[in-house]
Amino acid sequence: MKDGWAVMMKIDPFTVEIIREQLIAAAEESFVVLGRSSQSPIIYEVLDYACAVTDSDGDLIAQANGVPGFLGTLSFAVKTIIEKFDRQTMRPGDVFITNDPYEGGGNHLSDVALIGPIFCNGELIAFGVNKAHWTEVGGMAAGSWTTDSTEIYQEGLQFPAIRLYREGQPWQGLIDLIAANVRTPERTLGDMFAGVASLRSAERRVVEICERYGLGVYQNSVAAILDHGEVLAHRGLADLPKGSFFAEDWMDDDGLSDDPIYVCVAVTITDEAFIADFTGSALQVRGPINCTRTRLHSACRTIFKAITDPKSPSNEGWFRPLQVVCPDGTVFTARRPAPVSTYWETGAYAVDLLWHALFPVLPNRLTAGHSLSVCGTVISGQDESGEIFILVEPQAGGWGAGATKDGESGLVVVGDGETYIVPVEICETRYPLLVDQFTFNVQPAGAGSHRGGLGLVRDYRILSETAQLTTTFGRHRFLPWSAEGGQPGSANGVAVIRDGKGESVIWKGKLARYPLKRGDVARMVTGVGGGDGDPFGRDPEAVRWDVQNGFLTVEQARTVYGVAIGPQTLEVDEVSTRYLRGARGAND
Repeated sequence: MKDGWAVMMKIDPFTVEIIREQLIAAAEESFVVLGRSSQSPIIYEVLDYACAVTDSDGDLIAQANGVPGFLGTLSFAVKTIIEKFDRQTMRPGDVFITNDPYEGGGNHLSDVALIGPIFCNGELIAFGVNKAHWTEVGGMAAGSWTTDSTEIYQEGLQFPAIRLYREGQPWQGLIDLIAANVRTPERTLGDMFAGVASLRSAERRVVEICERYGLGVYQNSVAAILDHGEVLAHRGLADLPKGSFFAEDWMDDDGLSDDPIYVCVAVTITDEAFIADFTGSALQVRGPINCTRTRLHSACRTIFKAITDPKSPSNEGWFRPLQVVCPDGTVFTARRPAPVSTYWETGAYAVDLLWHALFPVLPNRLTAGHSLSVCGTVISGQDESGEIFILVEPQAGGWGAGATKDGESGLVVVGDGETYIVPVEICETRYPLLVDQFTFNVQPAGAGSHRGGLGLVRDYRILSETAQLTTTFGRHRFLPWSAEGGQPGSANGVAVIRDGKGESVIWKGKLARYPLKRGDVARMVTGVGGGDGDPFGRDPEAVRWDVQNGFLTVEQARTVYGVAIGPQTLEVDEVSTRYLRGARGAND
């Protein structure tokens, strides 16, 4: 541990706390600026971005709530810039850009990080950093991610930690290069300039803090904040069960074949460390579901923070007890030039493996398995004016049940965190699409004494002459896991209904530029979460409520839960219910 905590004991702790809160406010203001300035719905509606402030060494000191998979990578992006550029050559107004998944703290090429050094009285004191999902960075497919790429070069522009602005002036040649290589240059550059504005906001606020309290107090307070984070992390670690825990699972496929992909984790918790070891997981694959080491660290940070103290503000000190082990070249630690454009599928599995391993010993903190996949969707084509349109969005799904509660319905998955889905009104206003239905995915999957949350069904009717559909809906074959005798959840998947009539012509998890025509309906279906406990142990009144609200039929209540509901009155027949449940017990 550094000496920051000791320093905090010698200086005014109230001042340290005020500076901490002001730094968080600086990060949150930069978050608002980026969202309000951006041009892409994936940013300003979905909030698929994150903002933070680090110290002069690149260690996270304050963040705004955003995408967890981004937040855990921001300090890595800053440290990449520090390693590549001499800090003595950095000047106020500089901006650096990187999206390198392998060495630049990146995820995939669409997630672009901007980093700006912050100076006070001529001294480098901090960095502002943000990462946002740009709708377009070029590549072989509209939207810059697809399920059939085989190397990174097909996935768009790579920014290998380079300078974008010098002393407040943009490198026009680089900006021209970006504009020439993306399908929607105005929107892409708009999102880039929004990111720069976000950095300027963070810079102003951090400089104000430093000038108000003085450089020495500011720097000592930052050291104290980081060490305090470590103290809180160890306090949370002390409450966790000690020992070794294991989980394994299968991912559906890599997008290019039907072969499932094995993944596993061994978790060791001691008094001093939380060790996540993914050794034994499959080697990197040919398709683009690979993720890189930075994303793996981010996944581990997400679950570590969630089970120790999810409410306290995060900083780099929090993660000092965390150790991540995994050989190079696995599906979690892919090496160049492996494709990574749908990395979030594997990153989500890293979180879920840790979750599943710890669930048996933390049943009151964790729930059963949920829909898990971001269920990324791209619908692209040309509108009536000939302009290119590209809808890029996630979908929400059902969460698993807990020991004392039903799962949440229609909620974004763990990888999305504090984000949303694109509103129907935006979809229909910005794109040649009509949303025919947006409703719950009602089926008896995920049954239990507490049932899994419901997924969603969203139908897009195509209004343009033609369009293309790209999707990656993981957990299509391997369903959300259940607990204590509950039933598994249901599959995520995509159906296409020709002319919006009749039966679907396809039911898939992954599609790459699937052709659509006017009148076709693309149906997005997200899964029900896993159940917890014996379904016959569910409160009959809870079953009656589900029937009354259309989540179950009378027949499903009888066969799945052993509860007799009067078809006319929709009231529980207690005598018949006792008979149904008793008869099963006798048969068992």
